[in-house]
Amino acid sequence: MNATTEAPIIPIKSSSEPPAILAPEADLFSRRAARFEQLAEGHSLGDWLSFLGALSRAQQEALQALPNLPIPDAAALARAREHHMPSLPAQSWPRAAAWHQSLRSIAAAVLPAAPESARADIAGIATLPADRIEALAERVLHTELYGDDAALLPYVGAALQVLWTGLARKVSHGVTPLDVPGICPCCGFLPVASIVKTVGEVSNLRYLHCALCNTEWNLVRVKCAACDSTEGIGYRELQGEPVKQPGAVRAETCDSCKSYLKIVYQEKGGLDPVADDLATLALDILIDEAGYSRAGPNLLLVPGG
Repeated sequence: MNATTEAPIIPIKSSSEPPAILAPEADLFSRRAARFEQLAEGHSLGDWLSFLGALSRAQQEALQALPNLPIPDAAALARAREHHMPSLPAQSWPRAAAWHQSLRSIAAAVLPAAPESARADIAGIATLPADRIEALAERVLHTELYGDDAALLPYVGAALQVLWTGLARKVSHGVTPLDVPGICPCCGFLPVASIVKTVGEVSNLRYLHCALCNTEWNLVRVKCAACDSTEGIGYRELQGEPVKQPGAVRAETCDSCKSYLKIVYQEKGGLDPVADDLATLALDILIDEAGYSRAGPNLLLVPGG
């Protein structure tokens, strides 16, 4: 692992203004599944990454099966924009019961591919009462990813991702940036990572990627997503033979608040913020040992699990 510096230069190919908000695409989970499967080849965590590929494919099927979900009306969206509030706040938006079916369908789809040690937990999801499912959802949405039944939380998180991704696709036209740049403008959740990409005719743009609804929002380079500082920003990455794509994933660390968030570089080819985050857990261990804490969760992972 090493530390590097990076100049905050964004080459602009034209005078066109890049979008501040990017809605999740319809095939997002399918593309994520393909990335998990690609990353699994020859990886020390290959079996787990392959399983997460199956989980992502189940999410895609659940997304396509979602019924017509209620969304805020035009007046509510206007109020959210006026007051710089999320349109679909994760901790207070009433959850449509349809997400329970998403959870059960995801569990049933991944059960055949699950490790033997996880099958009893996954099979038990089919019989969970509604109140217990909602209690688990509250833990996920408050990032309490520990304690009793922690093994169930990644599947609950996966189903909640389906619900909010479906909602985010419907309200993207009414979403605007917030005053707090490190919070998702659609659902108010935390980012899982950031991604550097080309959008339209503008290259090297950085977007934070929501861990819940998969919305992306623009944030300038070399700036802490957690505390908004531009001082004490550093970049660290894994080095050595196991790294398939050198420089594709780095940890952006902030000495002001001692947090970090990974940043993935899409020009390296097909990278996904969620999949590539989980394929580089060795980087998390090194950054944690250096005294930094993650600024946002990955809902498919139980820390320490």
